[in-house]
Amino acid sequence: MGYNTAVATSEWPAAVPAVSIEPARRTVSLELRPLWDYRQLLYFLTWRDLKVRYKQTALGATWALLQPLLTTIVFTIFFGHVAHVSSGGVPYLIFSFAGTLPWTYFANSVNAGAGSLVASASMITKVYFPRMALPISNVLGAFVDFLIAAALLVPLLAWYGIAPTARFLTLPLFLLLATTAALGASFFLSALNVRYRDVRYLLPLLMQLWLFATPVAYSASSLHEPWRTLYGLNPMVGVVEGFRWAILSSGPAPGTVTVASTLAAVAMLALGAAYFHLVEQSIADVI
Repeated sequence: MGYNTAVATSEWPAAVPAVSIEPARRTVSLELRPLWDYRQLLYFLTWRDLKVRYKQTALGATWALLQPLLTTIVFTIFFGHVAHVSSGGVPYLIFSFAGTLPWTYFANSVNAGAGSLVASASMITKVYFPRMALPISNVLGAFVDFLIAAALLVPLLAWYGIAPTARFLTLPLFLLLATTAALGASFFLSALNVRYRDVRYLLPLLMQLWLFATPVAYSASSLHEPWRTLYGLNPMVGVVEGFRWAILSSGPAPGTVTVASTLAAVAMLALGAAYFHLVEQSIADVI
C-alpha cells in the first residue's frame, strides 16, 4: 500500500489531516517515506520481537552470546581438530568465530523475517501500516543480537594476542552488505510464505545448504579464478571473507569476490522488494 496526505478542504477540517490510502506503484522501491512516518511503529515491532524472543527464558539475552559461541565450538572440534581444516595460520576458534558471527546475524534475520507476515496476520487484516516494517523489524532485532554477540570479540582477540588494526573501520561496510542480503531474502521469503506455506518447511533446509555454501567453517582462499568470483555470487561469501580480513588481517583483501557479493546482495534486495510489492496488495486477503 502507498499513501499520500491530501490537502484539507471544506469537507475536512484543517486540524484533521486527511490520509488517502492508494495501491502501491509497481516499482522496485523500499517505500522509505512511509517507513519513516511509521518509525515509531518500527521501533515498537523491533522491541516486541526482542521481548517475545527472550520471554520466560532462564538465560535471556545471553542466548545471543551462546548461539554463535556454541556453533564455533562445534566447528572447532569437528573441522579444526578432527578434519584439520586449514585456517590460514590463524587459531581455528577465532577464525571460525569471525565467520560464525555475521552468518548468525544473517540466518537469524532470514529465519525470523520469513515468517513475519504470517505471524502478524491479525495485525495486517485490521490496520494499515507499511507491511515492510514487519521483516525489517526482525532484521533490526537480529542486529541487536549481533551487537551483543560481537562483545565476545574483545576477550577472544585479547586471548590470542590479536591487536585491532585500521581494517576494523571497514566492518560496518561488510555489516551493511550482510544487512542488504538479509533484507532481500526476508522480503522475498516473507511474501512467498503468504502464498505458499511450504516455505516454513523448506527454510531450515535452505539455510543449512546456504551455511555450507558459505566459508564459515573453512576458507575460500583455495579457490582460483574464475571460480572464486563465481563463488562470490553468494553474498555471504564477501561478508564472511570481509569480516576475517578486517578482524584477523587474514585472507586476501576485498576484490572481485566482494564486488560480486555486493552486486548479488543488491540484486537480492531489488528482486525481494519487487516481489514483496507485487504480493503486498493481496496480503490481507490471502493471509
